[in-house]
Amino acid sequence: MTESFRRSGEYPQGDQQQSAYSGQPYEQSHHQQNTSSVNPEWPPPPAYQPAASAAPSTASSTQGGAPTALLTEPVSSAPAAPRRRAKGPLALLAAVAIAAAAVGGGTAYAFQELTGNDTAAGSSTSTSVVPTSKKGTVAGVAEAVSPSIVEISATSNAGSSTGSGVVITTGGEIITNNHVISGASQIKVQLSNGKSYTASVVGTDSKKDLALIKLEDAPSGLTPATLGDSDAVKVGDEVVAIGSPEGLTGTVTSGIVSALDRDVTVSTDESQGQQQQQGGGSGSQQWPFEFGGQEFNGDTGSSTTTYKALQTDASLNPGNSGGALIDMNGNIIGINSAMYSAATDSSSSSSAGSVGLGFAIPVDTVKADLASLRAGGSDS
Repeated sequence: MTESFRRSGEYPQGDQQQSAYSGQPYEQSHHQQNTSSVNPEWPPPPAYQPAASAAPSTASSTQGGAPTALLTEPVSSAPAAPRRRAKGPLALLAAVAIAAAAVGGGTAYAFQELTGNDTAAGSSTSTSVVPTSKKGTVAGVAEAVSPSIVEISATSNAGSSTGSGVVITTGGEIITNNHVISGASQIKVQLSNGKSYTASVVGTDSKKDLALIKLEDAPSGLTPATLGDSDAVKVGDEVVAIGSPEGLTGTVTSGIVSALDRDVTVSTDESQGQQQQQGGGSGSQQWPFEFGGQEFNGDTGSSTTTYKALQTDASLNPGNSGGALIDMNGNIIGINSAMYSAATDSSSSSSAGSVGLGFAIPVDTVKADLASLRAGGSDS
């Protein structure tokens, strides 16, 4: 009805106006609308559909508020849409700001806290025996594991030699290399506290260059080492080596794992070890081994065995044999077994020195061989 008045450009007056707004019947109002002239140039209706379009005739004829309704619906709804659209950019800006702050330094700390990477860099096992305040440090590893490392002195008719060993039980069982105690008539073990005890051979496995000895009258309070998982070791992992190079008990060195699964060949002939002992006098022996088609530290002889080894650049010298290679959580990952000596004269231990080529028997090999060693070993 209001649209017909606007199209004609006329406004009702007097009785006509009275009838237009006094509630006249719909039919009469409708007739007037149809008979009034229509301006063909009148603009089309708005592109959007008013919310109250479901019953426009009823709303206008009963309340007389159609003009208000037509004006208020777009006014009330139009501002709402911009408000909703404004929230998107604001939320996006907030998210970007948070992300930027995280990249700026918060991420590293949060990641470290959530994942616990502060325990050890590149550790091979989740078990940690290192004090919390010293996790991931060489000092922490040395403090935790040194009580489990011993010096072994083996005496035979050919002379004596010095090596190292790892305590694995409170009852006094000690893992070492077979070549350290091979052919020995007497074995003495010095603990980290300086006390010495006699030990006897439980079992040997020359094919893996492993031996198990046990302290006689073992004291109480021994600290057994924790055997880790060598299968989880990765190239570049930090490691610590503890042993008695040149008879210097409890020497600690550090480095990384240089390579995995190196084929190392060592002698299984007992006489080879005795010859090295004779050449080295009462000092530490340089155990001969083969690697990459070459022999090092002497002749390995005709009777040899080859095993897969971990390679490390941690400083190893004669006397480290049988000692521990340890990850930064304080777990044993290998038994040091062979090291290259730069000495041209293999009989002169005084001129020998580490050049960063050391090898260790993986601890998983040790664990798999323990039952056999306790039963006397494969050489019995």
